[in-house]
Amino acid sequence: GRKPANLAFWWVNEEREEVKWSFEELGFLSRKTANVLSEACGLQRGDRVMAVLPRVPEWWLLNVACMRTGTVLIPGTSQLTAKDILYRLQASKAKCIVTSDTLAPAVESVMSDCQFLTSKLIVGKGSRAGWLDLKELL
Repeated sequence: GRKPANLAFWWVNEEREEVKWSFEELGFLSRKTANVLSEACGLQRGDRVMAVLPRVPEWWLLNVACMRTGTVLIPGTSQLTAKDILYRLQASKAKCIVTSDTLAPAVESVMSDCQFLTSKLIVGKGSRAGWLDLKELL
């Protein structure tokens, strides 16, 4: 018989919803996320990716995907204001931002001042015009 897969990731939210990934699944999903960064977002080694997300499973996928692609991850807390986001985007010259559907309006309010930003990924239950939906791309 085949040995059961070892658990690599186990996430539970406040509603007691669970996400469990084996090492094989984590590898597969992180490679798909890396492909999203490289292909859909057009990022290359050394480019910067800003993540303003709560601790959702996609946060960990993004971390591993950035290591795989050689992109630089700039983590940010979901408590950042639009002014904080603008400062970090300008200072880092990030080409991509990944955020939740609740924080997307704050990013949109400062977009005109972010000349380096070329792609926006959203993580959430709904889609948003002008944003790439990470779950859909995966």
